[in-house]
Amino acid sequence: MQAIILAAGMGKRLGRLTQNNTKCMVKVNGVSLIERMLRQLDSLSLKRVVIVVGYKGQNLIDYIGTLDVKTPIEYIENPIYDKTNNIYSLSLAQKELQEDDTLLVESDIIVEDSILRMLVDDPYDTLALVDKYESWMDGTVMKINEDGSIREFIPGKNFRFQDKDEYYKTVNIYKFSRHFSVSHYVPFLNAYTKALGENEYYEQVLRVISMLDYPVIRAKKLTGQAWYEIDDIQDLDIAESLFMPRTEEKLTALNKRYGGYWRYPHVLDFCYLVNPLFPTQRMMEEIKSNFEDLITQYPSGSYVNSLLGARAFDVLPEQIALGNGAAELIKSVTESRNGKTGIIRPTFDEYPNRLDDDDCVYFYADGPDFSYSADDIKGFFEDKDIDRIVLVNPDNPSGNYIRKNELLGLCEWAENKSIKMIIDESFCDFSEEEEPSLIRTDYLERFRNLIVIKSISKSYGVPGARLGVIASGDTELISSVKKDVAIWNINSFGEYFMQILEKYKKDYVKALGEFRNIRDRFFNALSSIEGLRVIPSQANYFMCEITNGMGSKAVATKLLENSKCLIKDLSQKKGIKGNYIRLAIRDDRDNSVLVRNLNTVLNGGRSE
Repeated sequence: MQAIILAAGMGKRLGRLTQNNTKCMVKVNGVSLIERMLRQLDSLSLKRVVIVVGYKGQNLIDYIGTLDVKTPIEYIENPIYDKTNNIYSLSLAQKELQEDDTLLVESDIIVEDSILRMLVDDPYDTLALVDKYESWMDGTVMKINEDGSIREFIPGKNFRFQDKDEYYKTVNIYKFSRHFSVSHYVPFLNAYTKALGENEYYEQVLRVISMLDYPVIRAKKLTGQAWYEIDDIQDLDIAESLFMPRTEEKLTALNKRYGGYWRYPHVLDFCYLVNPLFPTQRMMEEIKSNFEDLITQYPSGSYVNSLLGARAFDVLPEQIALGNGAAELIKSVTESRNGKTGIIRPTFDEYPNRLDDDDCVYFYADGPDFSYSADDIKGFFEDKDIDRIVLVNPDNPSGNYIRKNELLGLCEWAENKSIKMIIDESFCDFSEEEEPSLIRTDYLERFRNLIVIKSISKSYGVPGARLGVIASGDTELISSVKKDVAIWNINSFGEYFMQILEKYKKDYVKALGEFRNIRDRFFNALSSIEGLRVIPSQANYFMCEITNGMGSKAVATKLLENSKCLIKDLSQKKGIKGNYIRLAIRDDRDNSVLVRNLNTVLNGGRSE
């Protein structure tokens, strides 16, 4: 068997990275694409590797000459690489294609080592390597029958998004038997280029062949193996995070992204905190049905957003403002201060991160399970010179919860001392308390020192819409927040979500009830794992202590490596000593995956 690598393209979308080098000379984590591919091919004991070069071809040849590659390498030059597409590059290698069974590979692909071996070892001799279509993929896709036969090749221009669940993406790696090349591919390749020219793609020939009664070629499906196609600098960045040589480095790289995990379809995210049961499918369908209007028209300004917030939470428009996520509102309100801020730790770091350390007075929760009460807060801050106190309730990451009647007493105490109370209730809807929210006109008017912030993204499961609210009886403060943020800080999708939310309030309440049942089941399942202490929570996450001697970072790394489950390691969290992790609560199916794999990591698969 031999390999043919197509490496003639210019890689313009990689900008300066390909000014003096070919695309396949671009490095991922310090190793060029072509070096990685040649070393993988070396392990297969092939007869030869044929590389079709074009743009900066001599640079590539010279570079490969510096590599310690055992397999013989031959080169074919495409002199008109800037006027043709890859169908012409492959036609230049048609003689070689007919001389042996062939692995056909594009040079801008990075794959894990097992993929090429899997393709070579498959007993079927002519295969197209494919993966289930995901939103980050681009290019030729196909529909496949149950027996692996290819029902249809679909080029990018004919892609139908309504059919995406049926699609498989070609990985641009193929195995052609010599017989297939001689009897099918090369004759059709020549006919196709004669009829339609050289500025086409070689997949189009496979599309024609797939229409035959006996097309011969079949699809080989990947089953979770990592690969990526690198066309631009964002692709390069993602490929580097996917193919970090050490899982610990990959964990760090993923955490630095702060989301965007739809680009990593096989990662199961137990790190970021959202409602797993809302919006409902019907609500999603309503939003989708208005997609074109929402994407092509301007959203309303802050005046309308205040009306929507007021209607959703039954307060006055001058008492509420909407933000581009709670983070925008946190930034605005923390920057407007006259003195020091009381902070409880451990907590959500967005608040202290917005302040200088010298401007904070810290209360460290040292009670069981990092718990504390309203009385604890009063006792600690009683004699402190502070302008305000920030309280996240339920707190993050501990899940500590102070009930509403205690919160109101805390607000009264703070008002008597002329201390502002900033209460972040982003997770309070998940608690078992009925009507836990403080966003009510009577509370806001009673306590003018009360400022309530709530992340709609987290509570209502729409983090991509970036929505948050701030409410207060201090209408001057709310007015200043509205002036501080941009007039169009809420996009049309966020505005429309708030517009239709009232219709789905009963569904939201129902979803919260179902969620609490899921939380109870998840708590019981986690509590059965030896070496794990689960702290009770009123939020949509659990803080857990690792008690079997393993480090929390090691546990997080092992989970990502073994099962692609991403969890929050709390070893660097201020206010926490020991080995603690935080686990978001997802649906029962995903929770079961985490429980099983966490048990394996901690106990080698032992169960109670």
